[in-house]
Amino acid sequence: MHQPSTPAATHPHYDRLIAAARELPPLRVAVVHPANEVALQAVLESARLGLVTPVLVGPRAKIEAAAGALQISLADLPIVDAPHSHAAADAAVAMALRGEVDALMKGSLHTDELMAAVVRREGGLRTARRISHCFVMDVPGHAQPLIISDAAINIAPTLEEKVDIVQNAIDLAHALRLPAVRVALLSAMETVNPKVPSTLDAAALCKMADRGQITGAQLDGPLAMDNAIDPEAARIKGIVSPVAGHANVLIVPQLDAGNMLAKSLSFLAGAYAAGIVLGAKVPIILTSRADSEPARLASCALASMVVKAARERLIKAVG
Repeated sequence: MHQPSTPAATHPHYDRLIAAARELPPLRVAVVHPANEVALQAVLESARLGLVTPVLVGPRAKIEAAAGALQISLADLPIVDAPHSHAAADAAVAMALRGEVDALMKGSLHTDELMAAVVRREGGLRTARRISHCFVMDVPGHAQPLIISDAAINIAPTLEEKVDIVQNAIDLAHALRLPAVRVALLSAMETVNPKVPSTLDAAALCKMADRGQITGAQLDGPLAMDNAIDPEAARIKGIVSPVAGHANVLIVPQLDAGNMLAKSLSFLAGAYAAGIVLGAKVPIILTSRADSEPARLASCALASMVVKAARERLIKAVG
């Protein structure tokens, strides 16, 4: 996602995330179709910082042309030659299935092309868990990072699908070692209204958490955005809850709401948005060509933290 220029803004959450990931072994990443300068530069900076050990998967001639435009050498980086973006996605998925890489990273192909290979029923990376996307937003002045899901993959999720979306986001919060995970199920209001389906879903998800069908966090909803993150707004509305006013995971009712929320934070509040896809056998790093360098690096750091947490059996978001 594009981040506007905000020179006065600071992003300490990303700084800490990247620093923590640099303490881990470099993540083995298949970079899918890094066939332009922007995609390739992001990979090389991540490798320079020790976040990733990349394998470049795509048309060798285009990758080398992009490197030439950047005046850099790829002599030390393996390249898996693939004739086009679809073949590159298929080859990267096959590498993940063979255990040769720990994560995938989107290069200069469309997200749909990459995800089509990931979700393929035969030879894809599906698990029993629904695949979903999370943004980790570093909002200047906000005391903690905000996880927002799902603003990129699931368009109009059903209640059943929202269970996995919530659980994936909770797992990500645990991978980031957040001290407490407080999930707000967002709607336009904080009361259950049969005419507003998202409020019914929110209430059902809270009861499912009470019954152990969703684990690892405190849930509350429906909550409006103001009383989800602002304690004073929650107090004025008379909402007594450990989540209201203190949420660090925001679950949106559908994709368009999530997309608008994330972009509003980016463009109006100077937030950075790192993106990752969970629920597949390996995490998938989704970046936009307009992303800032810190957001790209943070996306790689997210994947490192998720892989570490999965190996330590702290979460089940991958594998």
